[in-house]
Amino acid sequence: MADMKSGSNLEKILRNGQFAVTAELGPPRGADRSVIEKKAEILKGYGDAFNITDCQTAVVRMSSIAAGRIVIDTGLEPIIQMTCRDRNRIAIQSDLLGAAALGAKNLLCLTGDHQKFGDHPMAKGVFDIDSVNLIQMVKTLRDEKKFQSGQELKASEPRFFIGAAENPFADPFKFRAIRLAKKIKAGADFIQTQIIYNVPKFKDWMKMVTDMGLHEKAFILAGVAPLKSAGMAKHMKHNVPGMDVPDEVMNRMNAASAVKKGKEEGIRICLEVIEQVREIKGVSGIHIMAVEWEEAVPEIVKQAKLHPRPAV
Repeated sequence: MADMKSGSNLEKILRNGQFAVTAELGPPRGADRSVIEKKAEILKGYGDAFNITDCQTAVVRMSSIAAGRIVIDTGLEPIIQMTCRDRNRIAIQSDLLGAAALGAKNLLCLTGDHQKFGDHPMAKGVFDIDSVNLIQMVKTLRDEKKFQSGQELKASEPRFFIGAAENPFADPFKFRAIRLAKKIKAGADFIQTQIIYNVPKFKDWMKMVTDMGLHEKAFILAGVAPLKSAGMAKHMKHNVPGMDVPDEVMNRMNAASAVKKGKEEGIRICLEVIEQVREIKGVSGIHIMAVEWEEAVPEIVKQAKLHPRPAV
């Protein structure tokens, strides 16, 4: 691996060969910073960096960049998510400079959920560029000190550790590793995957990834999430595109929910997945997506024997 790109805590953990833990911290649907501060208090010490979502599912929330600065103030390290849905390339580059000036060192580049899924389906989606173009744009700003227009950046360049998302389960399956290769070629330093419930299929994907040597060019963090109930499992199986929830997981969640033990079983399944993915060649860490259930993260990290987090 090359020299430090940003010097972020997450980058140091990964480059030191330690197993990384990231988790999500969603901004509120309001202007109250104490919501973020409370979530940060719960998560402190249980991850190396925390994803600050960017109007997730196309629902209006506090700016990921502003929320990221509040997270820095609490002593945690943010991973600022940035989508292409709401901004053109001028606004994106402006926001990148702003995020860097506010102290952000990690960035996750996403195309973004379509606005029809959110609370303003009538909004005009921008999608001036896609996630691969966005990755390339950030890398060019950082490494070549050039805007996308080709003009030189004469002031300080934003030094981001660049992340991207990848879904190992979407169709056509055989092209998923090739799609990942495009993102890594564009400049992704680390990858966070879609939530894993089907470990054998994830293992098949990782075999393709390692056969192509992609795990040596970017760090891969396996996405995991605790299910709360049979209803949540059913929603993920049938309504979330590219999500693979095997029948065995559905059956376990149905049985547990029937005796009001859905959350406990959801955490148990999550821990089993973590245990299995840790053994897979090329996996450098996990990304925990406990959506609006931050309290589950400390329990998962402790039970998975990934606490305390290393200091770098």
